[in-house]
Amino acid sequence: QVQLAESGGGLVQAGGSLRLSCAASGRTSSTKTMGWFRQAPGKEREFVATISWSSDWTDYSDPVKGRFAISRDNAKNTVYLQMNSLKAEDTAVYYCAAGRAGAPWSTYTYDYWGQGTQVTVSS
Repeated sequence: QVQLAESGGGLVQAGGSLRLSCAASGRTSSTKTMGWFRQAPGKEREFVATISWSSDWTDYSDPVKGRFAISRDNAKNTVYLQMNSLKAEDTAVYYCAAGRAGAPWSTYTYDYWGQGTQVTVSS
C-alpha cells in the first residue's frame, strides 16, 4: 500500500502564502501521477493541480492558475503545492492523491489519498 501524509496547512490572511507538502511511502510505480484536490464544506471534491512523474507536464484548475504551483521531488518522494495570493475562496481541506495512469483531473484515477490538511484563509 502507498500512504500519503499532507502537511503545511493552517490559518493565513488573504494575500498570504502557504506551501503544502505530501510525503509518500511505498512503491514509486504507484505514484506516477500526483495531484491535489480540495473540498469545502457542503461542496464536492474538486481538482486543483496535477504533475507527471518526470515533471514534464502540469495542469491546474482555472481558479488557481497563476497563483498556485505544483512540484515534486522524486528523490524525497514528496509533492508540493505552493499557494500564493490566497483568497477566502481557497478555504478548504486539501488532499494529496497518487495514481498510476489515467485522466489526472478525475478522482477515479487515483488509488491512494492522504488524510487532508485544512487551509483557512481569512478576510
